[in-house]
Amino acid sequence: MKGVFKASSAVLSLASSVVAGPLNSRSEIILFKGPFKVASDSVHNVHIGYGDDSFEGDVQIVYGACDMAGSHERHHELGSTFFRRDARPERLVWIVPDEAVHGGCLHAYSGSALIGRSEPIAITSNYQKREDMSKISDWSGPWFDGVAYLQNKVNSASFVAVEKSKKIAIVGGGMSGLLTSHLLTSVGINDWHITESSQRIGGRIRTKYLAGTTPDQYQYQEMGPMRFPVSTKYTDTNETLDINDHKMVFQLADTLNKLNGNDSTLAVNFIPWIQASPNVPANSNGYRLPNGRIPSAAQVKANSSLVLPTAKPDDYDEEVVTKAEDALAAFYDETPERLRNASQSIYKAHKEAIERGLFHWSEAAYLRYHLNMSADMVDYVAGAGSDPMWDLYDTVYFGATTWRTIDKGLESLPRAFYPHVQDKLTLGRKIDGIMYNNDTGKVSLTWRQDQFAMEPEKEEYDYAVVAVPFSKVRTWKLPQYSSLLSRAIQTMNYAQSCKVSLRYKTRFWEHLDEPIIGGCGAVDIYGIGSVCYPSYQINSTRPGVILASYSSGTSARSLAALSTEDHVARVQRAMVEVHGDVAAEQFTGAYERQCWEVDEHQAGAWADPLLGQQDLYLPAYYKTEANTIFIGEHTSYTHAWIYSALDSAVRGTTQLLLDMGLVDEAKQIVEEWMGRWINL
Repeated sequence: MKGVFKASSAVLSLASSVVAGPLNSRSEIILFKGPFKVASDSVHNVHIGYGDDSFEGDVQIVYGACDMAGSHERHHELGSTFFRRDARPERLVWIVPDEAVHGGCLHAYSGSALIGRSEPIAITSNYQKREDMSKISDWSGPWFDGVAYLQNKVNSASFVAVEKSKKIAIVGGGMSGLLTSHLLTSVGINDWHITESSQRIGGRIRTKYLAGTTPDQYQYQEMGPMRFPVSTKYTDTNETLDINDHKMVFQLADTLNKLNGNDSTLAVNFIPWIQASPNVPANSNGYRLPNGRIPSAAQVKANSSLVLPTAKPDDYDEEVVTKAEDALAAFYDETPERLRNASQSIYKAHKEAIERGLFHWSEAAYLRYHLNMSADMVDYVAGAGSDPMWDLYDTVYFGATTWRTIDKGLESLPRAFYPHVQDKLTLGRKIDGIMYNNDTGKVSLTWRQDQFAMEPEKEEYDYAVVAVPFSKVRTWKLPQYSSLLSRAIQTMNYAQSCKVSLRYKTRFWEHLDEPIIGGCGAVDIYGIGSVCYPSYQINSTRPGVILASYSSGTSARSLAALSTEDHVARVQRAMVEVHGDVAAEQFTGAYERQCWEVDEHQAGAWADPLLGQQDLYLPAYYKTEANTIFIGEHTSYTHAWIYSALDSAVRGTTQLLLDMGLVDEAKQIVEEWMGRWINL
């Protein structure tokens, strides 16, 4: 609201003597408490108080020379709004422009009357910060820029910090929703509530403790995420570099352990994960050893003839295939330096990938239309996938030489959260819609206890933070969002995967002639995919559990259509092919199966954007529409990693706080939670 306010006679009388001269404590209505040192091209909260408790009226806040005669001489305006006697702000929002001059003052006017002036304010240059930020921060990278975000908000909410009593809905009890609840609490916002459709929290963290065992009995496998890459040793420089983005998971564990007073029943403790082991099964393309078993990775490495050749197309040309593979490698150009840079900042790597055109091509399209290869040869070399050519982050992560997992299962993370959310948590409520009231600016969640009821039940909130995958959100009744956001919700692609874990009487695989000690291998039996062995309790005398099948892609869709009995039996037969008859003798009959595409609470394993979706849709998530903010790994740069979900929670909570004008709190979260790519 920027109209000129006609101040009351009492206000004008009080302020008339100070319009052009210095203010004194008796005539100052608005008291500026700081900050008195800011940076150009940045955003700040200005803290204010009141010298007259009875004041009410329109207020305009401007910045300009300390001795200016009226608001018309201002350098720039912070904003204008009505200050009510019963709801006066204690903070304002100041977007300091890049060209702001040093040594001026903030001035408060009511109409033409000067009712407050700050001390002189030092404005320092922010050029270095902006130069550094420009390397990674624009629409094609981690471009969430708090300055630009607030500059685009023209209503009074971008000027006045609202109170912390706003009612916040958090939809979804996965890791992004859980971290959002903690972040809000950490800055004094306590009126939040988590609504979760299932009867548990944790989302796609899904540790299964087989045969009714407890975490302490170590009979588990991970049916969702399994491990975290920690660091990589680069042989060209002999240096070891941390993989920075996943550090947020370790930070979260430390935070939860402190919150829980290091309670051993709620502890999140990391242990080594064995990613590679020499005697795991190998993909031999159908070859079997004389004893009928699948050869190991070590055997294949020692004798390449143990892998049968792949059938070739009729028009196969070795020279053409070599040329195609070399062209793809050259386009990817995953040099050691590029890999090192990505391990230090995945955000810079993402931006660079767009600039290099990797998001403009799939491998198949590049070979078919750039190199003019035949369709048959293209399918042989690259398959018919439509994923963009940015797999650098997976290359960096899976190239790690040091890994960790969580002792007693990743379920320890949501378990440690539970005491802090249990009183503000509704389980088993399946949200089926979001409603927005244009008149009140309120947002409502809807659900049905009786699924045939035409009128839903609903609850109203000030904001909704939606931490639910688009694979589920697209089935809801939604407000009329922008075209881009609507298309993202409706069409974002999700990968499918299936896992089967099997329990055995002993950890027999650790006592074979060629023992298998942890690690993941792969077999050529259709639908089995990877086989992973537990990295915990090595050589324990307890029973043991193998992740006997981890399949993704189109094969997982076929597997999901099998009956549970057929699927588990297929996997157990494969374990006999891998290990011999001992796998049949030792099988207890206990199993767990998880096919994510048919999970009613997820409808997909992880976001897998098709060509064009990643760079197109990302900007849509960074705008608050209908008082709704979307978070989750699908709104981040990388997918299928817990880090991605946590990263999105930092961004989404920061976005919410800026919507509320709580700049100080936004900065606190950004600084504390590794969101330092966000410019504030």
